[in-house]
Amino acid sequence: MLGTGLGQLASEITDKTEYPYSEIPNFPVSTVEGHSGKLIFGKLGGVDILAMQGRFHFYEGYSMKEVTFPVRVMYELGIKTLFVSNASGGMNEHFHVGDLMIITDHINFFPEHPLRGKNLPTGPRFPDMHEPYDQQLIKLATTIANEKKIRVRYGVYVGVQGPTFETPAEYKMYRILGGDAVGMSTVPEVIVARHCGIRVFGVSVITDLGGFDVPVEVSHEEVQDAANKAQPLMTEIMREMIVRSEQVGSNAKEKFNTDHPTEEWK
Repeated sequence: MLGTGLGQLASEITDKTEYPYSEIPNFPVSTVEGHSGKLIFGKLGGVDILAMQGRFHFYEGYSMKEVTFPVRVMYELGIKTLFVSNASGGMNEHFHVGDLMIITDHINFFPEHPLRGKNLPTGPRFPDMHEPYDQQLIKLATTIANEKKIRVRYGVYVGVQGPTFETPAEYKMYRILGGDAVGMSTVPEVIVARHCGIRVFGVSVITDLGGFDVPVEVSHEEVQDAANKAQPLMTEIMREMIVRSEQVGSNAKEKFNTDHPTEEWK
């Protein structure tokens, strides 16, 4: 699931068939610049994949069921692992624009929960969220980043409604609450994926910084530019992860019922 300015990975997919969102029944259509709006079937490193080039956001006016509908489709198609990426604002004083942050956890600040309403049979009424982001995949990403000498950060992603960028006071509040980066996506899709028993790996590209002593003005164009510059590094990690994740465990559903290591990754 490729977010703002992070569509380069799609160009590396082979044997691909593309479907514009507008041609898929019940699919919303992305209205945000930088989200091209295509569903792509193909192969990456010999692995069968389904890629969303562009996602949907709550701030576009869609309901949470519409925002997360593609994840439900993925589940029905047999997807076992979801890779999500996004552009986000960094609040951690050690972060820099262009950093890649592996998401270790999230805080949900969306005003509507994606599982509100009748429970669907893909998961329990009250799904466990003790490990929203798969620790084995985090370990794998760390190994790959070390091998390729790519610096990565680790942190908690705060999901908010948008579409305004955060005020200095909001940045500081989210940081006090434990957030390292903030953005307007990802959390709803991850919640639904976990409800469906799909394991998740997430990465944020830090495209701007906030919450420090000197407020910095942010524009969508600057966010896109920073994301574009970070694309090659993120693509390199993601490409290798997709290939090697098959080795982490081909039967992901069984792994959800086993204990994972509890190391802190911050």
